[in-house]
Amino acid sequence: MKTVPRIITDFSKIDKRDWDQLDHRDNPFLSHAFLNALETSASVCVDSGWQPHHLGLYQGDQLVAFAPTYIKSHSHGEFVFDWAWAAAYQRHRLPYYPKLLTAIPYSPVTGPRLLVKIGHPDADLLRQSLVDLAIDECRTGDFSSWHCNFCNETDSAALDKEPLLARRDWQYHWFNQDYQSFDDFLCQLRSRKRKNIRRERRQVCESGIVFEWKGGAELSQRDHEFVYTCYQNTFMAYGNYAALQAKFFRDIAQNMPNRVHVLLAKRDDQPIAMAFFLSGGERLYGRYWGCVEEVPGLHFETAYYQGIEFCIEHGIRVFESGAQGEHKISRGFMPSQTRSFHLVRNEAFREAIAQFLIRENHGLDEYRAQLTVHDPFRRDSG
Repeated sequence: MKTVPRIITDFSKIDKRDWDQLDHRDNPFLSHAFLNALETSASVCVDSGWQPHHLGLYQGDQLVAFAPTYIKSHSHGEFVFDWAWAAAYQRHRLPYYPKLLTAIPYSPVTGPRLLVKIGHPDADLLRQSLVDLAIDECRTGDFSSWHCNFCNETDSAALDKEPLLARRDWQYHWFNQDYQSFDDFLCQLRSRKRKNIRRERRQVCESGIVFEWKGGAELSQRDHEFVYTCYQNTFMAYGNYAALQAKFFRDIAQNMPNRVHVLLAKRDDQPIAMAFFLSGGERLYGRYWGCVEEVPGLHFETAYYQGIEFCIEHGIRVFESGAQGEHKISRGFMPSQTRSFHLVRNEAFREAIAQFLIRENHGLDEYRAQLTVHDPFRRDSG
């Protein structure tokens, strides 16, 4: 059957039954509820600089392939940094924005970006058709570039070819080696790292802080208000703005309650900090943390150690705690590669960026080699 491309500017128009037939690998950021909440809460919209411009392929009335795509008027919330590229365009008095971006807004999480119907006999052809559609949209829409961020290996095979430029980076993930307890995990670390973690955890315990996990359905109105206050505080502390609206958090808690996990840190039964997590596909994703009171060691305990314990208790294989953060290495998180691909229409800039990426790759390889020195795990077999 003939495949027909469509541009979808309103995600809510996509039938959830059609959506659930796409292969999103149980990734919570690709659930219908998550993507829909971004738009219905106005966290993603024209005014926020994320104008929905999703790429869809249909056979008859059936959605068979999809790429979550946006027209961007800035580079905030992407975590694959192209600010220097935009500045170079500006110096040459050329427009870098608007650009086209295939990604999950505000979410530096690897996953499918070229989604195809489960079991479709022409899955590879559909992925390639989505790539071709994106390139065509970039040209006909007169966008400076198209970017596809945090791609998984399957999509990378369709993207890693001319005229796209490949880019990579490192994140830090914790891997569950069938640990039976947190102490079992600690025993695999070098003595100094192990003692430091125990000291940090002891600080929090001696401060009289206790922790409570809540699923999405268990969150009260007061809990939601506290979560959002902490989320805002974290962004304001770094001079940034909180892009996600309060309605977004309420909506996903209501519509994907088994994927949402909130950790509340309390003293005298009063919350003073929180961490917000999502789960799916045998992974726990730490997304946001915040507090209303600073306590030594509280950030590491709330954002990392409690998450590790949650993974061990529930048999979750991988804990992704967010972008950046070399300090995670000493706490048992190891470098994991991320991938993105970029179409740059201006030939002169494309060549310059290609050369930049070659140099960047060399630097990333050297950086990874240096990180090996700081590997926190024991080398002996005992």
